[in-house]
Amino acid sequence: MDSLTTERLELQPITRALVEAVIAEDRDGAEQLVGARFPRVWPGKTFVERAFACPLEKLRVDPEQWLWGARVLVTRADAPAVVGSVILNGRPDDTGTVEVAYGVDEDMQGQGYATEGTAEVVRWALAQPGVARVVAVTFPWHAASVRVLEKLGMVQSGYRETDMFGDLLMFERVRAHA
Repeated sequence: MDSLTTERLELQPITRALVEAVIAEDRDGAEQLVGARFPRVWPGKTFVERAFACPLEKLRVDPEQWLWGARVLVTRADAPAVVGSVILNGRPDDTGTVEVAYGVDEDMQGQGYATEGTAEVVRWALAQPGVARVVAVTFPWHAASVRVLEKLGMVQSGYRETDMFGDLLMFERVRAHA
């Protein structure tokens, strides 16, 4: 999987080697793999499992499934820095649906990185064979996240009930017909 590029970001594929370095808290190894410094707050194992919505063992057994489309957001500055990530929770399901999730380091929020990076990954996903729509969920009270999804051309399509977080807003963007 190739990197994607936007005006300010290089979206590098998240590899199993990068995931392993993050879990092992190997900052030097992770930074060497992406050619950029990581944020001061380290993601860690819990973040990885939550971000990919699967246990670490599943990710290790089938990285092609779980890391499909996942990208780390690296600034294209003189001193490249990891500012966040965009995850597609696996390859498309039987209906052609993939779910996108994103996060930006707290110190880098409010600068448009979530919108810029996620827009490119959604564009890429909708151009892939077998993908008919991209969905995303967010908390109803999270105005910034709702705004990102709206800027991506996603529309609210309902709610997802969860035991842990309650009702989440669901958004979707459907592939345009040629």
